[in-house]
Amino acid sequence: QVQLVESGGGLVQAGDSLRLSCAASGRTFSSYAMGWFRQAPGKEREFVTAITWSSGTTYYSDSVKGRFTISKDNAKNTVYLQMNSLKPEDTAVYYCASGSFRYGRRWSTQEDFGSWGQGTQVTVSS
Repeated sequence: QVQLVESGGGLVQAGDSLRLSCAASGRTFSSYAMGWFRQAPGKEREFVTAITWSSGTTYYSDSVKGRFTISKDNAKNTVYLQMNSLKPEDTAVYYCASGSFRYGRRWSTQEDFGSWGQGTQVTVSS
């Protein structure tokens, strides 16, 4: 099992930036990709972005493409989510997730990831 701890959430104004971090521990050798999801009140959890540890291939949802950037630090087993030009609709609890390798995974659905963090709240005021 991979343990994940998110940090960096908070309250910001529209147009501001924020960087989230996710530190992985435990069986990190089994982690092939890391992802970020978010869940707004009354809505389903949705995919935001993902990155593979080895090649650094990235995946983004259309709603954040061009504004959010995912990155990684393999030595620290940590991934980051840089969020720029934040909008009120970005308000949500942001979850970090880890997935192991399996053929066919597209790294864009909850089913691709088996370990989850507790989440960190991001609130964007207008």
